[in-house]
Amino acid sequence: MIISDFHLHSKYSRATSRTSDLEGFSYWAKRKDVDLLGTGDFTHPKWFSELQEKLKPISSGVFEFKGIKYILTTEISCIYSKNNKTRKIHILIFAPSFDAAKKLSVQLSWIGNIKSDGRPILGLDVKELVKITLDTVGEENSLIVPAHIWTPWFSLFGANSGFDSLRECFEEFSPNIHAIETGLSSDPAMNFRVSSLDSVTIISNSDAHSPSKIGREATILDLDNKDVTYKEIISAIKNGRINSTIEFFPEEGKYHFDGHRKCNILFSPTETKKHHNICPVCKRPLTVGVMSRVEELADREEGFIPGNRPSFKYLIPLEEIIACALGMGKNTKTVQKEYEKLVDTFGNEFGILREVPKQDLKKVSDDLISEGIMRVREEKVNITPGYDGVYGKIKVFDDNEVIKIGQQALF
Repeated sequence: MIISDFHLHSKYSRATSRTSDLEGFSYWAKRKDVDLLGTGDFTHPKWFSELQEKLKPISSGVFEFKGIKYILTTEISCIYSKNNKTRKIHILIFAPSFDAAKKLSVQLSWIGNIKSDGRPILGLDVKELVKITLDTVGEENSLIVPAHIWTPWFSLFGANSGFDSLRECFEEFSPNIHAIETGLSSDPAMNFRVSSLDSVTIISNSDAHSPSKIGREATILDLDNKDVTYKEIISAIKNGRINSTIEFFPEEGKYHFDGHRKCNILFSPTETKKHHNICPVCKRPLTVGVMSRVEELADREEGFIPGNRPSFKYLIPLEEIIACALGMGKNTKTVQKEYEKLVDTFGNEFGILREVPKQDLKKVSDDLISEGIMRVREEKVNITPGYDGVYGKIKVFDDNEVIKIGQQALF
């Protein structure tokens, strides 16, 4: 099996960490137990040069840096007008080689500025982006994935700028779309409700803007990690050879429910309908989130699961569980120290979250932390849904439970 995360951003993208480089990515991939990363941002000239200089080829289309495998990926932001509506769609593109990536970058540089941002903004219809990619990279070697497909502002099905179907968006090129990315605010089960998506593979990635966010969502490929090639990787995705995916609880994503951040309004889809999509405070249209959009396009009942789909497992990052247990911010020194102690002891974060027995955890860590990890495994958490750019708030314990578990530990 290969744990992979194909969507991340380098230090040359806006709103990213200065440590978003190969050193940072490889360090955190090992801490998380992620085997394979997408490089992100290969269209940016400076990042492309760094990748060429530092990545060592180890098999056809697969590279290595400090023990972590990489393939070339990038994200393009297409902003254009179609059918009297402004469209804003993000697309993830895979490339088999530096030569192919360079050819695509040159083509895109004639259309817009690819130097200003690691994720360039182009005034280009996404179906034309698909055509250019197929012409330069080749149909067999390319993989084109609509990114975080439900988010309101920049996605295929976004309430504010998207389309209602793959066909409407990509037209004659829709057969060339073999996979979609869930995004943090949706999970595979939500996508199962739309029957037109049965023909595509569902993958999950972190969209990390800092290295520590790697693996918050990931795709586990049903492949042998040794000597794997680029063609084997994209073939596995195109043909649905996915073992499983690792998911955020979608409620934790920052566009799961509807609302207005400035007005402190958070609505479920039902409440939004009652208010006719209008904020009761400022009387302006609400930011309609992922759950409402899924309800709008779904042709299946909630809970429908096709028999041929890979499984998926929800995880909450270990730092967040520790922070909940200790009642502190996740960036505090105490939380970071506890995180490092656990990872140093057990080897990596995914192993702690998914496999290490509770009794072993209790030997090393606080009772509340080990109990919190168990609750996340059992999906026994409470989350106030995210909305209008605000991440959801996790609650693993209530106050009485914290006192009770603490007393049990004393005696």
